[in-house]
Amino acid sequence: MTKDNFLKGAAILGVAGAIVKILGAFYRIPLNNILGSEGIGYYQTAYPLYVLLLTISTAGFPVAVAKLVSEKRALGDHRGAHKVFKVAFLGLLMAGILTSLFVFINAEKIVKSLGNEDAYYALIALVPALFFVPIMAAFRGYFQGRQTMTPTALSQITEQLFRVITGLLVTYYLLDRGLPIAAGGASFGGSVGAIVGAVTMIFIYISKRKEIGQEISTNLNEKEEPVNKIVKDLLVIAIPITIGAAIVPIMNSIDTLLVFNRLKSVGFSKEEANVLYGQLTGHAQTLINLPLIFSTALAISLVPAVATTNTKKNYKEIRNITSSGIRITLLIGLPCAFGLFILARPIIGLLYFKLTPEEIISTGEILSILSFGVIFLTLVQSLTAILQGLGRPLVPVVNLAIGALVKVFLAYTLTGIRSINVKGAAISTVSAYFIASILDLISVRKYTRLKFHIKEMLIKPLTSSIGMAIVAKVVYISFLNTVGDKLSTIIAIIIAAIAYFMLLILTGSLTYEDFDLLPKGDKIANKLVKLKLIKR
Repeated sequence: MTKDNFLKGAAILGVAGAIVKILGAFYRIPLNNILGSEGIGYYQTAYPLYVLLLTISTAGFPVAVAKLVSEKRALGDHRGAHKVFKVAFLGLLMAGILTSLFVFINAEKIVKSLGNEDAYYALIALVPALFFVPIMAAFRGYFQGRQTMTPTALSQITEQLFRVITGLLVTYYLLDRGLPIAAGGASFGGSVGAIVGAVTMIFIYISKRKEIGQEISTNLNEKEEPVNKIVKDLLVIAIPITIGAAIVPIMNSIDTLLVFNRLKSVGFSKEEANVLYGQLTGHAQTLINLPLIFSTALAISLVPAVATTNTKKNYKEIRNITSSGIRITLLIGLPCAFGLFILARPIIGLLYFKLTPEEIISTGEILSILSFGVIFLTLVQSLTAILQGLGRPLVPVVNLAIGALVKVFLAYTLTGIRSINVKGAAISTVSAYFIASILDLISVRKYTRLKFHIKEMLIKPLTSSIGMAIVAKVVYISFLNTVGDKLSTIIAIIIAAIAYFMLLILTGSLTYEDFDLLPKGDKIANKLVKLKLIKR
């Protein structure tokens, strides 16, 4: 997979991710306004455990499948690539059965241990998703290994669309039955989305069977690997990645228990602790996840891209892909972080209009802290993918584990200070990702011998982002007294986005190749070349 193909793959997933996140906004934002801080607290109590179990059953395998499939296809072993998929599918099917049964049987005990029994309905409603998501993950890994990102993109869109429609309708319908049951309705939307997403992938696979069969018939490798060898290869890759991917859900699950107990230990009631936790994870954390649209797409494309070039020992191309991946990650993460920081309170007031003024101020303070985590979280995603593609999956696991230990210590200490309270958990999260990203950068430099071009990678994007943030603040203040808080926030965001694009051009942060990611981007790039704004 060349640098251009990897970027185009990332662009396909990025567009799909943008659609998914837009749909998600139509889900989470109205959902937050329907359930409020208390109801979203019940929903978010169940969600981290669900993500943890899902991570254990799926996280490493799609990456492992994508890596092995891409490597075998690079060597012309199409039959072996398809056999990897079949073995992984059976394994993930079993994982789905086991995790869904585990939660179904133990749901009541789990929420009691978390100290929030009203989250029972939110957890039990996610059981079907635990079964169907692993199935979907197997197909996604196979097509990503084939370097075909469209099937994953389509399944992401259909999954989110049905999640949004079902979740909002069922939540609203069940609202009269109490917030705990309504929160269960919100969770059930995720299960319906998972079913539809899995069905979408199955139909796409069936439609491609003829093409896959033709590839297998041209197989260059007559020797077929035994199942136990494939299982071993999958586990060698998947287990370290799963452990690494599970660290974040584990941290979030620990947060659920830790934050509740620490808040109560310094005088907050159960209801007050639930509200604060809802502000952290339901309101602020939701917005932090929005910039991950493109960084996640980059990470998914980076694994097979780096793995393929690494198999061919094309070290120059590895460095090109790595350098491009880090630079684009910063072009995404830096402006999002500065924008969320500078407009934290106005954005909360705009999106979560049913919160009280006190809740808006409190959540805005949390968001302003978490905003800087965007930079490091997006970097961790991309750098982890690069290291996985290089066959070093344990390295980011260790680095993130070190960050996790720091997070647990800081969260326990700072959350127990009443004046800091839940903001301590936000500070600990940013600190954890900062440490992990620095350690990952050191590791990537070691294994790729990449020379970081600080001016191109950091200075130019940073300058553009700071300029954009200044524009956003000035515009917001200028329009505030004229059009009001909400409209001035919208105007500030739009003008800041335009300003950021212009600053990227002026600072030379965008290259001619970057425009290949856009529809008719070559025409835009050619016009900018004629205007001498970029070089070809």
